[in-house]
Parts: sequence; C-alpha cells; structure tokens
Amino acid sequence: MAGLTYRDAGVDIDAGDELVQRIKPLAQSTRSEHVLGAIGGFAGLCSVPSDIDDPVLVSGTDGVGTKLKLAFELQRHDTIGIDLVAMCVNDIITVGARPLFFLDYFATSKLDVDQAEAVVKGIVEGCHQAECALLGGETAELPGFYASGEYDLAGFAVGVVSRTRIIDGKAVAPGDHLVGIASSGLHSNGFSLARRALFGGDSPCSVSQPFEDEETLGEALLRPTRIYVKAARIGLDHDVHAMCHITGGGLPENLPRVTPAGLGLSIRANAWTPDPLFALIQERGGVSDAEMRRTFNMGVGFTMVVARERSAALLDALQESGEEAFLLGEVTEHEGVFFSA
Repeated sequence: MAGLTYRDAGVDIDAGDELVQRIKPLAQSTRSEHVLGAIGGFAGLCSVPSDIDDPVLVSGTDGVGTKLKLAFELQRHDTIGIDLVAMCVNDIITVGARPLFFLDYFATSKLDVDQAEAVVKGIVEGCHQAECALLGGETAELPGFYASGEYDLAGFAVGVVSRTRIIDGKAVAPGDHLVGIASSGLHSNGFSLARRALFGGDSPCSVSQPFEDEETLGEALLRPTRIYVKAARIGLDHDVHAMCHITGGGLPENLPRVTPAGLGLSIRANAWTPDPLFALIQERGGVSDAEMRRTFNMGVGFTMVVARERSAALLDALQESGEEAFLLGEVTEHEGVFFSA
C-alpha cells in the first residue's frame, strides 16, 4: 500500500515543474546583457552596468491589492502581471534609477498551470515595457490557504543610478513647475473603496455593463497600470528636480514626499480631465472630493518637478513620446498641497 504523498496533501510538484518549463522561454525574452545564468537556479545573477559611475542599487517591492478580485471575477489573468511590475518600477524610477531586473512571488492554494502562465505572461510584458529582465521568482502552493481559483502576488524590482545623478528633490525651488502625466485609470490603488462603491450598494453595478469605448465596466477597472520608465528617462534628459509616482494617498499625500520641508504645491484642478471612472465611483459611493483625492490618483499617474524655463520643452518631449502630459501646477513657499480652479 502506497504511503501519503505531497500531492495527496495538496501540493503538485509535477505541475510546478511544468510551470517552470513554460516560464523559461518567457523569461528568456526579457534577458539583457547584464543577466548571468538562467531561470531555474537557486538565485538570479545580474551584473551592474559598466557605464554608470559610482553606481547605487535601488530597490522596491509591492503587490496588486484587491484589484486581484476583479481578475478573478472576470477570469482575466493576462494583464495583472503588468500591474505588478508597474507598481514596483514606477517607484524606483522616481530617484532616477534604471530598472535592471524584476522578481515575482505567486502564491495559490492549488496551482493552475494555465492561470499561472497567463499571470507570468503579463509580468513578462511589464518587464518588456520597463526594459528590465525577469530574473527569477517563486511559486508557492499552499493548500487551503487561499480561496479556490485565487492567488496572491508580490513583486520586487532592482535598479541602478549613479550616486551623482540621484533625484532626491533637494533642487526643488519656489516657482518650479509641476508636470503631470496621465494615468490609464485607477492603476492599482483604491480598489477596496471602488469595489464597495460600485458593487456593494443597494443597486450594485455589474462588471459586464457597458462603460466607454466598447469597454465593459470590469474591463475599464482592470486596465493595467501605466509604466513610466521611458517618461522618466525623458525627465532626466530635461534635468528634473523631482519625480513622484502617484499611488495610494493620491496627489495630497505623495507629492510632499518629494518636496523639501517648507515648500508646497499649488495644483490647477482644471489642468486635466479625470477619467469618467472616478466620477462614477464618487457618485455611486457618495464619496467626498477630499476622500477621492487621498484615495485615487484621479487621472494623474506620475509627476515631475522641473525649472520653470524648462517645463515647455519637457511637456513637448513627453507628448511627442505618446504621453498625455500637462502643466499641473507649481511649487510655492507655503507648505502643503493646495487645489485651485
């Protein structure tokens, strides 16, 4: 009589091996000249680019949050990996870093190889957009830990910047211009409030109801987070003084993170038109303006502070690259973030 096996306990080693074999060619497509070795070892190896003087490594980690619930409900797993990469690399580029590599952690109760492969395909697409390598990752099968068909994700990005080129906000001065770059929607923040407002009321919306441009509401909410690596490179070419990724906390709580003490920012509330998704959430949930601004990006995914005389050229370059960029406001001598008409 055969004894108890790991598979009997809920962990399928063969499925894990099959996933690794499927992932290898995907990861290979992101490989750069700095990557050493191949997927499958105990550790990933990456050299530091030789063209960077006095290199400093920059790291960031994040997840996707309750946006995953929409992926489960819609059975759409091919873009959530883009969100994962974006949430990590958009943080590290704010200091001027060049992304080098990315690692992921995928955990589920029972491994569905097709589902996991779809997630990794999204991660690979995110790495292509971020111009970094998928260096490795971890797949964990934890029987009974997650609901059937669900999983959790975490990501880890590492980049590099020359010590003399670190963007730390110290150069920010009164009169500098604040340039905003549009988001693709909610990105990966505020979904607990969004889902409660849209799907938890007395007359809940449906993920399948039409929204705009032939999108359903679910598809609009699931749009992947925009990756700003190329935009940040343009910003560096125009000597930006600070860069900011607008995540949880929105503009009011993220902008002070890159503004020197004693200075503030005046935001022109009519400088851009937020995606209709935000208005729908606010209306259905009865959410105040202040709560919306401190929960969501409100259509601004990334910002840059630049000298006043250089802002026009920066805006032109960003727009020519395909970004929707606009003059969002300016730095003031009054601490805090203020919105004006």
